[in-house]
Amino acid sequence: MDDKTFTIRGAMVIDGSEAPATRADLLVIDGVIARVGSILRGEEQGKVIEADGLTLTPGFIDLHSHSDLAVLTDHEHLAKVTQGVTLEVVGQDGLSYVPSSEESLHVLREQLYGWNGEPKGLKWNFHSVADYLGEVDKGAAVNVAYLIPHGSVRMMVRGNVAGLSSKDELDEMSRVVTQGMQEGAVGLSAGLTYTPAMYADDAEIVALCRVVAEYGGYYAPHHRNYGAQFLDAVDDCIQIARESNVALHLTHCHMSAPINHGRTGLLFERLEKAESNGLDVTLDSYPYLAGSTYLHAMLPSWVQDGGNAAMRARLSDRENRLRVIHELTVSGSDGNQGGTMNWEVVKIAGIEKSEHLKFVGLSLVEAAHIAGKQPVDFYLDFIAAEDFKASCIIYSGHEGNLRAIMAHPRHMVGSDGILAGTRPHPRAYGTFARYLGHYARQERVLTLEGAVARMTGRSAARLRLPDRGLLKVGYKADLVLFNAGTVVDRATYETPKIPAAGFEYVWVGGVLTLKDGRRTPHLPGRAVRSKATKVRS
Repeated sequence: MDDKTFTIRGAMVIDGSEAPATRADLLVIDGVIARVGSILRGEEQGKVIEADGLTLTPGFIDLHSHSDLAVLTDHEHLAKVTQGVTLEVVGQDGLSYVPSSEESLHVLREQLYGWNGEPKGLKWNFHSVADYLGEVDKGAAVNVAYLIPHGSVRMMVRGNVAGLSSKDELDEMSRVVTQGMQEGAVGLSAGLTYTPAMYADDAEIVALCRVVAEYGGYYAPHHRNYGAQFLDAVDDCIQIARESNVALHLTHCHMSAPINHGRTGLLFERLEKAESNGLDVTLDSYPYLAGSTYLHAMLPSWVQDGGNAAMRARLSDRENRLRVIHELTVSGSDGNQGGTMNWEVVKIAGIEKSEHLKFVGLSLVEAAHIAGKQPVDFYLDFIAAEDFKASCIIYSGHEGNLRAIMAHPRHMVGSDGILAGTRPHPRAYGTFARYLGHYARQERVLTLEGAVARMTGRSAARLRLPDRGLLKVGYKADLVLFNAGTVVDRATYETPKIPAAGFEYVWVGGVLTLKDGRRTPHLPGRAVRSKATKVRS
């Protein structure tokens, strides 16, 4: 028998459906689940793994990941493998590297440095969804699904500039999205507080979502406001979904602005009304109170128009700089959810220049004090000195809202994990373990079965995967075996790159990626493509 045929004995099985855990055995033959239940002595096949005291679940699905480059270059990929992740959905927040032209790919590499860095030795030989997924098929630590990023499509067609799209440009964008869906993408993402997507009107999004709906995909927006106008932005997403008849997935759905603390009921009312009107609506979140992005994202959109060189030129002009300072400190910046900056809650996470290492982990207030500047002046000088490659962590969450959202019946799990940078957010290494250990075992906000379902069965249903997410006969053997009594996230804001503990075995398609808590050399991950057939004409 080959290594993809094996028997697991005596595990506490949580099947991903939210059904109560049961003690059972499991047989895998050639990477596919062949039996779940009782397997008599002598009926085992392949290697026998004694799992007494351990919990067996389907492989975890990270519905919101920024591992776009890591899955191609980081063959260990410890952040996700050591948490039981077997599938990641990339192409998030409307920005990734395909679809692209040579020109737009260059701009994207600059703009997304704070999210993904630029791994050494990577051959930038992909411009289409098919190209990118083909690179994944050469071997990865996890399986990968792809969302077409609206901002990348827009940049490819009309550049990284402000303005509404013409009919011809929108027709070309629709053609690009059609091609991406036919090549296996699972839907469309949007980053409507990032350039160039923030320049688009709703009509543009509706037109592209209609294409996605034709292929059974879903729309995953980083919507227009996570601040004071959060609920208005959700209404906008629902309206876009209604007009285009697309399934809606509210990505990294959090209500962090102080005005929204304790108001999750208003969000849930909107979701329930949308569902009652026939819309397919889901959401994901990560179990932390801080967010993360690239540091220059908070600049007003007019400053970012045209990319890094244009930004540098504008910030070097005295009148422009005074205008920027006024928007950041007095009137509000659309890059900062329409609000003014709270410099104390923004901490520097990733830097490019070694001379700036002393600022990592400090708030912009603390860093400005060391530099002898006002926070706004330090911020503008620093992002330019970093060539717009710095990243940050923003502390603005609300524990009550966090708990209420994760308990929602349409909730799923997305880490939003950024792996690049000197001191990235711990959510990349800790999200799944934190749900299991902190919020399920310790705090009991979720049952263990409910937590697992949010990472497996619910997510596979969102992706419309017919053979993953559950422990059922005929399903792919993407599996996790962990100790439910000890599983814990160990990554912190100070030391964010520490792998989770408690995970013993992880299989992707029946191939071990984690054995006795240690990474194996295997790279069984492949692209998970949607079916290209239209579901309606």
